[in-house]
Amino acid sequence: MLQSQKMVKKKSIKLAIAVAGLGLIGTAFTQVDDYFEVSKNLDIFSTVYKEVNLSYVDEVKPGQLTREAIDAMLKSLDPYTNFYSEAQAEDYRFQVTGSYGGIGAIVKKHGENLVIDKPYEGYPAQKAGLRTGDIIQSVDGKSVIGKTSGQLSDLLKGAAGTTVVLNVNRPDVGPLEFSLKRAQVKVKNVPYFGMIDNETGYIKLTGFTPDAGLEVHNALNTLKSTGAQNVILDLRGNGGGLLHEAVNIVNVFIKKGQLVVKTRGKEKENDRTYKTLNTPVDTDMPLAVLIDGGSASASEIVSGTMQDLDRGVLIGTQSFGKGLVQSTRMLTYNTQMKITTAKYYIPSGRCIQRLDYAHKKNGSAISIADSLKQTFYTTNKRRVTDGEGVNPDVKVGLNKLSKIAKSLLKNDLIFDFATRYRNSHDSIVEPKVFQLSEAEYDQFKQFVAGKDYFYETETEKALAALEKKAEDEKYIDEMGHGLAELKAMFDKEKSADLDRHEEEIMELLATEIASRFYYDRAFVESTFDKDPDIQKAIELFASPNEYRAILAGK
Repeated sequence: MLQSQKMVKKKSIKLAIAVAGLGLIGTAFTQVDDYFEVSKNLDIFSTVYKEVNLSYVDEVKPGQLTREAIDAMLKSLDPYTNFYSEAQAEDYRFQVTGSYGGIGAIVKKHGENLVIDKPYEGYPAQKAGLRTGDIIQSVDGKSVIGKTSGQLSDLLKGAAGTTVVLNVNRPDVGPLEFSLKRAQVKVKNVPYFGMIDNETGYIKLTGFTPDAGLEVHNALNTLKSTGAQNVILDLRGNGGGLLHEAVNIVNVFIKKGQLVVKTRGKEKENDRTYKTLNTPVDTDMPLAVLIDGGSASASEIVSGTMQDLDRGVLIGTQSFGKGLVQSTRMLTYNTQMKITTAKYYIPSGRCIQRLDYAHKKNGSAISIADSLKQTFYTTNKRRVTDGEGVNPDVKVGLNKLSKIAKSLLKNDLIFDFATRYRNSHDSIVEPKVFQLSEAEYDQFKQFVAGKDYFYETETEKALAALEKKAEDEKYIDEMGHGLAELKAMFDKEKSADLDRHEEEIMELLATEIASRFYYDRAFVESTFDKDPDIQKAIELFASPNEYRAILAGK
């Protein structure tokens, strides 16, 4: 009996080895199959490429053909996997580091011209006196007429310490020349922080490049020393960046050793766990995190973690839903690529990725089906769901702009009026209190008179549809006169939109004008008392029981 059992055991071991061997063989076959498929398709591509290059009727550019093939291949995956040529390396470095050599200004196309859109405070452009709205005529004696904003940016960038000469035309002033010494420009992750009132601090975070965590750390320390009892962290419009900086920012508010995020990918080297490593600044101060549809990736790691750990109340609208992690790969000839290598999972275990790029419909990624979404739980057992970004605890969101306000912004009429206002005023009062007078608003109405800022209202669309239907059904002869009267009456009413939406337009003008004097600070401070998300946060801070009830899930 004992011998029989030994024989059975030996046979079992042999069978197990055989099965394992078959598994290894299967793996080997899979690898061979993959290698064959790759080799085969590269050979096909090479053959097509050579044939086009040799035989196509017109001259072709081999480099351009290859680039278009690479871009099309990567586009079939997701929007975040991208190839960067050697010439694009500087742009990619700026995306990752927020740093570049240049004059410290954003430029944009404005009609047929290229203008300064925003000089960064404390950098060469602003120090030399360049202003938003200045029309750039030439760089180092070379005309920029007809160039794109990207081409102009390339001309303005260069090694720190080198000189560049700009000739500009300043509206209502005339031609000016500026000689600037380029500097190493580092765009701040926290362009603004300050006190909204005696107890409420505010931090605006716009990026996740190196030192983002340190900037938030220092901002919160300063606010606490100023007397802040509560703090608002504004992540609206923040598209993300470096994952480890998201962990560092969480660490400002969360204790050392806390799990923040896990990443999982096809390769084991991409399976990683990230925990907080440092002593936090404050783990108890009431916290409100503002999010919207522009809050993505690293912003969602921060906001989602605060929600999962019940550390703060999220206010605003649903976030974007990007739960994918990218890594940089250096390639030949000084090229590189950014490639999606993993998905991330925040403390509750959920992945907030909203779109499924592996299963596209008509070439477009589809939202993850509700039937595939799972429920997870925060520390306090609040229910949260994966596959749909981060949902706020309190849904508010900014007020929508009127049609006329959107048109005035789109056509740069608010921008142009602010440019002229700045060029005729040496100073204004603080952004928090600056307002346009009625007389100044009348000047704006005179300024836009006769200018093109066409917009179509929903009423006009309905009226046009009614007219088309009347023509189709042969009622136009009977209804034509009445429709014409309606149109005339509506045109008259529409002309009064500048008065009807005066308060809204004056606020937009005040913010734009204040930004010409106070830069980033103005965009924030001028909206403190009108921003519904901020006002809701202040309201919650004033009601501690309601704040705690939200975090407790009651």
